[in-house]
Amino acid sequence: MSDETLVALGEDYPDLRDSVRKICAAYPGSYWNDLEDQQAYPTAFVDELTRAGFLGALIPEEYGGSGLPLRAAAVILEEINAAGCVASQGHAQMYIMGTLLRHGSEAQKRHYLPEIAAGRLRLQAFGVTEPTTGSDTTQLKTRAIRDGDSYRVTGQKVWTSRALHSDMMLLLARTTPADQAKKRSDGLSVFLVDMRAKNTGQGLEVRPIKAMINHNTTEVFFDNFRIPADSLIGQEGRGFRYILDGMNAERILVASEAVGDGRWFVRKATQYAKDRVVFGAPIGRNQAVQFPIARAWAELEAADMICRRAAALFDDGKDCGADANIAKLLASEAAWKAADTAMQTFGGFSYAREYEIERKWREVRLYQIAPISTNLILGYVGQHVLGMPRSY
Repeated sequence: MSDETLVALGEDYPDLRDSVRKICAAYPGSYWNDLEDQQAYPTAFVDELTRAGFLGALIPEEYGGSGLPLRAAAVILEEINAAGCVASQGHAQMYIMGTLLRHGSEAQKRHYLPEIAAGRLRLQAFGVTEPTTGSDTTQLKTRAIRDGDSYRVTGQKVWTSRALHSDMMLLLARTTPADQAKKRSDGLSVFLVDMRAKNTGQGLEVRPIKAMINHNTTEVFFDNFRIPADSLIGQEGRGFRYILDGMNAERILVASEAVGDGRWFVRKATQYAKDRVVFGAPIGRNQAVQFPIARAWAELEAADMICRRAAALFDDGKDCGADANIAKLLASEAAWKAADTAMQTFGGFSYAREYEIERKWREVRLYQIAPISTNLILGYVGQHVLGMPRSY
């Protein structure tokens, strides 16, 4: 491993970007608006991304994937959102499988990864958040109790997006009661759960949650739901560490999505500012219109560079925790600034669905809340980067 880490400049992976753009061109805003009306899942879009190998980008070639670096996966997600499409409906498969890849047994990897890469199994659901614990993952209450050659799972998960459209779920559950664990983070285990028995009366119930954006989010109820003992990934009780191990990749990928959204807004606002004529001149001639768009572009460029640096460190196997978190922070805020600027540029027309501004505007606000909030990132930086006391 070299001491140097190289960061690509400009439009890296041009062929990959071009391939993604060609797919996205067939899924215009009307496609996404219709899905929102129906609260439906973009099955056709996700299937096409899968057939093209994009959702298996990080799965090694020996397991049927493309074996691409994280930066390439980030480019895929960035381009999807920059084209006006929605990457979040398929992005989970990219980073969820990392837990299986890094900590699963060879038998598990050979059984599941080729099926996921080929699209015969969809791994889109991530069962972590609970109604009463929120971001305090170590206090989750879902239990998995060993019972012979199986585990019995009881508990509830919430904001589990895509659970109704996923065959498998990566589940974090407590296998040792909290009061018997040496540390709060001990006693949690990760399972790869087959969800194809959902809503069949076997103890796994999935219910949709109506939300401001169409992420097909759900709440999931486990009632003595039996899963095979070999659903366990890695060692029992070490699941919290396994989940943390994949969070840097998640941060980088989601930050890249935010950059893509921001670029879409800037492009839309710029074109509208050129075309919209009021009082005999394009509105982009006015500094009050032009300067906010220029600033939004500049902030996106800065966020993009941190995303690239974080991905380069990750791909080099170096510590990227600070960069991954900062990338998520800066990209989420830059995307929101771009979205709000586009809303203001379009004025009243931004509320018209045909322009797509209001839909994407609602979507990018989520980046400052999930998968990790802005304040939690600031707490991480304050404590782990700057060495200040743990904040409360």
